[in-house]
Amino acid sequence: MIDALISGLLLVFAWPSIGYLLLGALLGIWIGAIPGLGGIIGLVMLLPFTFGMEPVPAMALLLGLWTVTTTSDTIASVMLGIPGTAASQATILDGYPLAQQGHAGRAFGAAFTVSAFGGVFGAAILAVSLPIIAPLILSFRSPELFMLGMLGLTMVGTLSGASVLKGLLAAMLGLMLGFIGMAETIAEPRYHFGTVYLLDELPLIPVVLGLFALPELLDLAVRNVSISRVPKEQVKGGGIFHGVRDAFKYWWLAIRCSVIGTYIGMLPGLGASIVDWVAYGHAVQSTKDNPRFGKGDIRGVIAPEAANNAIKGGALVPTVAFGIPGSLGTAILLGALVVQGVRPGPDMLTDNLHITFSLVWMIVVANIVVAIALIFLANQVAKIAFVPGHLIVPGVVTFVFMGSWLGGASMGDWITCLSMGIVGYVMKRGGWPRPPLILALILGNILENSFQISMRVGQGWGWLSRPIVLIILVLIVVTLVVAISGIARNRQLRARQTEPKEGSSEGEGNERNPLISLPFSLLLATMFIWAAIEAQPWHEEVKQFPVAIAYPGALLALLAVYFDVRAVVARRQLSEGWTQLFKQAVDQAMLRPSVIFFLYLIVMLLATYVIGQKLSLALFTAIYLWRWGNYSPGISILYALGAWAFIVGFYDRIMNLLFHPSWLQSWLYPLLPEWLPSYLI
Repeated sequence: MIDALISGLLLVFAWPSIGYLLLGALLGIWIGAIPGLGGIIGLVMLLPFTFGMEPVPAMALLLGLWTVTTTSDTIASVMLGIPGTAASQATILDGYPLAQQGHAGRAFGAAFTVSAFGGVFGAAILAVSLPIIAPLILSFRSPELFMLGMLGLTMVGTLSGASVLKGLLAAMLGLMLGFIGMAETIAEPRYHFGTVYLLDELPLIPVVLGLFALPELLDLAVRNVSISRVPKEQVKGGGIFHGVRDAFKYWWLAIRCSVIGTYIGMLPGLGASIVDWVAYGHAVQSTKDNPRFGKGDIRGVIAPEAANNAIKGGALVPTVAFGIPGSLGTAILLGALVVQGVRPGPDMLTDNLHITFSLVWMIVVANIVVAIALIFLANQVAKIAFVPGHLIVPGVVTFVFMGSWLGGASMGDWITCLSMGIVGYVMKRGGWPRPPLILALILGNILENSFQISMRVGQGWGWLSRPIVLIILVLIVVTLVVAISGIARNRQLRARQTEPKEGSSEGEGNERNPLISLPFSLLLATMFIWAAIEAQPWHEEVKQFPVAIAYPGALLALLAVYFDVRAVVARRQLSEGWTQLFKQAVDQAMLRPSVIFFLYLIVMLLATYVIGQKLSLALFTAIYLWRWGNYSPGISILYALGAWAFIVGFYDRIMNLLFHPSWLQSWLYPLLPEWLPSYLI
């Protein structure tokens, strides 16, 4: 074993393996930081370049990229409130409020430090666990996976907002959205509204980017503020090394969450989706000393970041030892191993043990190198928090819509992104937490398949008596009880406070505007009722899960309507009349400028059909800066040219994306001289 460990280390540091590892890590920093890209797209891009390479250099290139994307994705989560990947959803709850308080550097320092620790810890567990982990993995079958997914949904539903009811309803909405498309058990379409685009389910990336990015960008545009709501000269502390000290201060939390991340990562199909929420929930439930989770508590950054980096080592365990990929990323890595002539399985623990340990060392080296590099770069990145918001909005809009385009290269992706942006705005202003919706959308099909397999194999509900299932069920009940009592305690504390604390941030799902929330509650109740009725003619297996969600969802939505109506009546009694009440609600939600902002985006989308994506995004950039941001025409045009050049250079020339054919393209291309590249427009 020791000889194989040393041999694996020497393989990594031999040339050209170390060079490819550093190249992959450098690319991983870039790809992880850009919203919409992430490790999966990076692996797909690099995989063809590994054909013909030796196994160790090839895996060094791929693992170097894949390992560090869950470190660099923290940049988008903290600076923009956008989950860089599925594994960084929980980070936004406290990371983004810290950035709004001018403490982005502190969040980065803590996140990058525990990311390195989590990655190294996960790799170490991988090395130690390989010979003995089989019984644990094999004990998790469909019933356990179903219950673990339900635990993840419970964590996110109860821990990301001021209302457990709204959190659970948001999760149910996500599950219903996950049922759109062809059912997996029987090829029968569900909730597709007669459109071909929705037959292949709702794409995740446009939903995530629209739901989180557009409402935050709207905030910057409408309020005319920077990401930090506190001027730079008024910020006290909150630097990079403050965050590093926090990481060491809460070392025991980082260790516990790394253990959670490693072992959940070993479970095929679920790990990356729920691990950050389980870790975040553990941090909330184990903290007693005046926590401010959701409002800028540094422990809310440390817990998910330690876990989501430790997961990489854990996810490789079933891939290497059994040939069972735990996620899409490990499925690509599994394919790369096979292409290189290395067959995962028992041989990886005997004859090829040195190659297995080389994978361990790759994860260790990549995590340490990237964490150190990002800590030194973080001060520069954190300065973006103080840049005027109008300069940030058009650039991020370009990333958001091009990131949405990556999945299916369809205009339906842009429409989905914009539609979910409107939904995200209503949810944010109405006090509805958004993370439960995304996690439920990710888990919907997994939960449905696991449930149906459990019912078949267990011949009914007998699988509920399995020991691990019972343990997870107890954890779900404990989570609900702790969350409800915590929310009740926080409401009592708020009731005692006459004024909010200086610099406090409301946090995800904590805004209170019942006149915005009420229409959304009514819409949800209507949707759940319609979904239950629409499902009645379907085959029993196809409608089983949607109906099981729709009926209780309708009841809970009607309960939410009742609470919203009661809140509206209470506010009416404190105001001078209905006119004043509506005016206050409209002003609080910034409804008028928000509508104008979305009209800008709608016009840009319509212009795409006429002049194409490259020109429409550049035109949006110029008009936004000139008309909304009040910048000079020269600066606006220069910024727009930069956006156009980036789209052409990166998305067209490097990524070779197919763009939507426009009316301008159909008649202008034949008129262009041969020496002028057509890809420019």
